[in-house]
Amino acid sequence: MNTYTPVVVGLAGGSGSGKTTVVNRILDRVGWDRIAYLPHDAYYKDASHLPPSARAHLNFDHPHSLDNELLVQHVRQLLRGEAVDVPMYDFKAHVRRAQTRHVNPSPVILVEGILVFADEELRDLMDIKIFVDTDADIRFIRRLLRDLHERGRTVESVIEQYQTTVRPMHLKFVEPAKRYADVVIPEGGYNDVALEMVIGRIENLLSTHQSASEEKHP
Repeated sequence: MNTYTPVVVGLAGGSGSGKTTVVNRILDRVGWDRIAYLPHDAYYKDASHLPPSARAHLNFDHPHSLDNELLVQHVRQLLRGEAVDVPMYDFKAHVRRAQTRHVNPSPVILVEGILVFADEELRDLMDIKIFVDTDADIRFIRRLLRDLHERGRTVESVIEQYQTTVRPMHLKFVEPAKRYADVVIPEGGYNDVALEMVIGRIENLLSTHQSASEEKHP
């Protein structure tokens, strides 16, 4: 059983905002062995029941496309000191893989994704909420390059998806959720000053939670 109460950190921001860079900076500084990392996009619902032609036209930027119930369950399990098996998603085939990623309980639980603030139950589990804020043109360029090189998409399909779902859903769900953030980081992982403040805050929360737990379980 844990002798500490884990700190839950939520990290949100638009697609291509630089969340992955921020995640890696936090992991490097706080310690990979002290963080249970749960990326929201691992929890996309399986679309294997649909023909491949239909899968590509699903709205992956709407909260309903994600299995938030399972993510909340996993966060609660980690808070209880229980390990979880995180799904692995195939972004080319739009299906869940047979494999999972085993995640052990850790002092910090890091939940990251574009829509992690859109779900109230998930949001209420977070001790600190961080929003990565980046201009729309930069986000689109990053998304375009990523989808071309990592997900086997065409330029036309990326542009169509951005216009039909990514941008409208960003304006409807992602941008409004910024009001829930405790900290807003402009320029993502390249904002050293903001990142130092965030990492310091996480470490302070971690120290406070550990001290409180030690008092309960001397």
